[in-house]
Amino acid sequence: MARVSNRTKTFTDSVIRRMTRISCKYNAVNLSQGFPDWDPPEALTARLAEVSAQGPHQYSITWGAQNFREALTKKQTHFTGLPIDPNTEIVTTCGGTEAMMTAVMSVTDPGDKIIVFSPFYENYGADAILCGAEPIYVSLKPPTYTFDLDELERAFQQHPKALILCNPSNSSGKVFTCAELQGIADLAEKYDTWVITDEVYEHIVYEPYENIYFAALPHMRARTIACGSLSKTYSITGWRLGYVIARPAVIEVARKVHDFLTVGAASPLQEAAVTALRFDDSYYDWLQTHYTKKRDLFLKGLSDIGLPHTEPQGAYYVMVDISAFGFARDEEFCETLVEKVGVGAVPGSAFFHETNNDYMRLHFAKNDITLNEALTRLAAIYKKMPMHRKRS
Repeated sequence: MARVSNRTKTFTDSVIRRMTRISCKYNAVNLSQGFPDWDPPEALTARLAEVSAQGPHQYSITWGAQNFREALTKKQTHFTGLPIDPNTEIVTTCGGTEAMMTAVMSVTDPGDKIIVFSPFYENYGADAILCGAEPIYVSLKPPTYTFDLDELERAFQQHPKALILCNPSNSSGKVFTCAELQGIADLAEKYDTWVITDEVYEHIVYEPYENIYFAALPHMRARTIACGSLSKTYSITGWRLGYVIARPAVIEVARKVHDFLTVGAASPLQEAAVTALRFDDSYYDWLQTHYTKKRDLFLKGLSDIGLPHTEPQGAYYVMVDISAFGFARDEEFCETLVEKVGVGAVPGSAFFHETNNDYMRLHFAKNDITLNEALTRLAAIYKKMPMHRKRS
């Protein structure tokens, strides 16, 4: 029988999605896969109900319905301060995942190198490998997840084609400072490198931190390929609506890649989503307040239990230090946690290139009842989880 491809041997299936399946098996509170358990804004679902009867139900323009692109560019221009042409500088994709793959495929060839900060969202390494590119990992050092500028320049000295920047960051919750972003920008300009930004969590940032759009930095507009999604901002992860924004020369290529990957995003969902893209600033103020309350509730609960953890600056993930339990493998810890405690988490090693079994990732995009139930179960963790002899 003919062999399957070799390129897939270097990575596994998604650990995040696998932990969701295990959580379902044991009826655990699923804090692994990052999706909320509340409904989208009422105005959005009401508009979807209208569209279900009125249409459209056939293909939209491959790179996105005209009114969707116009509404999206107006919204992004408002927040980034950058003028965006909806006809030449955007392509609508099937979620942020396809946006990232489209971006990587648009600017890399087999054999090229891509810088990836570690810890990272697990798709990034797979994206590079599926494109035939080689990831160069640069460490973000816990618990503050800062990077060493000299280490980063050594990575740039290998002449990568692109750097992937997730800001705010999944999985660490880091929000990059202006100084850090400027350091990346200086090196990108010095070594003539693309910067592919994952901005899915752009509106989930906690005071006093601030999300700075990389493309808005001096001289960076021309070399930035911004990828985003409506999933987390409007609580519609199942709608799979994402986008790539870049200069026309890049978008011309990205549209070709997108066309042959998925043809186009769902036209009725684009039509309905225009309603959300026209929300005023009060919605985004509410979103920040909403998630700040959830973060505070959940982090206080973890502290009361005695579980050491980082304090996320953005996004809705928290890294919990599990080293005291002494498990040799964090995957085993998380599987035991689901079975014995009834809470689903993602082993931290799914996000680190470095050998690191000291963390699990939990998310708090859940209603208060769910979060309190998870905390009630986690309160028994020291009684129900076996304590292994601490590793030397």
